[in-house]
Amino acid sequence: MTEQAKAASATKINPNQVLQRVIMPRDEDPLDVRPLYLDEPANVHSHVSSRRAVTVPTSAKVSFASYFNAFPASYWKRWTVVDEVVLRMSVRGSGRIDVYRSKPSGDVIHLEGQMVRSPKAWTEVAVPVSLTPFEDGGWIWFDVFTDDSTLEIDNAAWTTDKELPSQKVAIGMTTMRPVDAVIALRALGEDPQVLDVVQKVFVADQGAVKVRDTVGYDEARKVLGDKLEIIEQDNLGGSGGFTRGLYEAIEHTDVDQIMLMDDDIRLEPDAVLRSNAFARAAAQPVIVGSHMLNLQARARLHSMGEVVDLGTCYWRAAPGALTDHDFGTESLRETEELHTRIDSTYNGWWMCLFPREIVQRTGYPLPLFIKWDDAEYSLRALEKGYPTVSLPGSAVWHMPWTDKNDATDWQAYFHTRNRLVLAALHSPYDVRSTLLKQGLKLSLRHLLSMEYSTVAVQQKAIEDFLAGPSKLFDSLRTALPEIRELRKHYSDAQVLPSARQFPAPTFDMVRAEQMLTPPTNPATIAAEAAKALVHNLRDPEPATAERPQINVPATNARWFLLGNLDSATVSSADGSGVAFRKRDPKEFRQLMARAVRNYRRLGQEWPRMKKVYRDALPELTSVESWRKVFENN
Repeated sequence: MTEQAKAASATKINPNQVLQRVIMPRDEDPLDVRPLYLDEPANVHSHVSSRRAVTVPTSAKVSFASYFNAFPASYWKRWTVVDEVVLRMSVRGSGRIDVYRSKPSGDVIHLEGQMVRSPKAWTEVAVPVSLTPFEDGGWIWFDVFTDDSTLEIDNAAWTTDKELPSQKVAIGMTTMRPVDAVIALRALGEDPQVLDVVQKVFVADQGAVKVRDTVGYDEARKVLGDKLEIIEQDNLGGSGGFTRGLYEAIEHTDVDQIMLMDDDIRLEPDAVLRSNAFARAAAQPVIVGSHMLNLQARARLHSMGEVVDLGTCYWRAAPGALTDHDFGTESLRETEELHTRIDSTYNGWWMCLFPREIVQRTGYPLPLFIKWDDAEYSLRALEKGYPTVSLPGSAVWHMPWTDKNDATDWQAYFHTRNRLVLAALHSPYDVRSTLLKQGLKLSLRHLLSMEYSTVAVQQKAIEDFLAGPSKLFDSLRTALPEIRELRKHYSDAQVLPSARQFPAPTFDMVRAEQMLTPPTNPATIAAEAAKALVHNLRDPEPATAERPQINVPATNARWFLLGNLDSATVSSADGSGVAFRKRDPKEFRQLMARAVRNYRRLGQEWPRMKKVYRDALPELTSVESWRKVFENN
């Protein structure tokens, strides 16, 4: 047995007492993830020998005040029975280990330090820290200092002396992208301790290309063995796929926890263990959500915590939560805003864990296909006394929503309809005036931007909402084909590979640049809107139907520019192509009139619709209703 193996064996901790392991980047990770694990000066580079072992070089200071390795003490104080944590590790070499904590303000306090002088033998370090002062915020971490010797650290972890109950996890993943799903499955199987807590992995395979036929599947099957179960079913959207995972876990296993996980993520496997530990330690059952890191810029924290504003019925960042924070430029220690505890009302299902009790008492998700199903579920659980905690240090990498424009494509239907369903079920306010003002303003903005397909699908969404909840289950299979067929009639919904497929634009670029300045006060906004409205009621120049006046980047596709044009090619948000938008006064009038009618009707019928949807909720979320969906697959 090697010295390192002896050390690991000597310091082996009861897994039920490990709250959070200290971990290092994987070999396959890009270099830009390193600030999430280690806070190193520019001239210092520690040697990472495994996921659990690191060597700090001579004459260096390295801090573990990092996103993945600092301990988010305030969340454990607020939500769990843990009242003291113990930092444990094996060390070899010479140096100093200092433990620090922060206040909610971000101020740093030194707690304890000790010298290590053990150049050949492994030494065990244990530092207890009380969680008493962490009610409103604060983290705990340790720093390492060396002089003329290196210091090796192995098997470090934040632990508790309490014996937490052992609980197994079933993972539910839904996929339309089998390549991504296989990558996530292989990551799940790479860590034996993760496999120890995962009892089953259910994959709802809803794509045309199957997971079983994907390169890498055999390797995933080999590491996961009989834990992996692939369920091929129709495309029932995210809600249908995730509900299948919940259904299989509840109906066919005895697991205590169910974790939902997106397919198009890059997984930090330790997040599974951290969510599992937090739920096991919770003073009451809580939904444990994970943060979203930016898949395209790996050191950026994109989503820290979110809430639903029930006055406007929109989601947004939780009060105090940072968005798009770059740990590569500003460390945890340097960022005061990260030290206050954040309270969320829901967590996206890119990764989210549910205790079995919560699912059994709350019911299953609504049949919404995609969008708002995660927010609605947490609101429904909260009404039964089960909060959602977005846990720092538990995260996956995912494409951020800001790099998509799903509010204007086919998904606009589900954004609109499902938001209305959530508002009807959960808002305690009379939101009719808000819905009317927001809806008409948004419709006008889209119409001025020549996004006729967006307004058309939004109006269908309102009409389908007003038709009542009886067709929601059927719409799992029918809504998407109907929306795609509807969008075929609008040129702004047809994406072509490049603007070079059209004749060169005719518009004066200098004038276009001047038009990009947004109006900034109510008077100028009203004047610009009136001007654009008049322009859109006139007939366009015939030549602009074949030749765009301008090529507009996605970031510049604003109503105050497009509202004064007759045509334009507009890039898609992900840069994959362009759409040729052409002004159509007849379509403009018809869609605006339809929007006015629908929002007027929505206001008139809102009290009745609230009652209809609330009365239908038990059936919409019952195991019997979902069983019929799956049996008819």
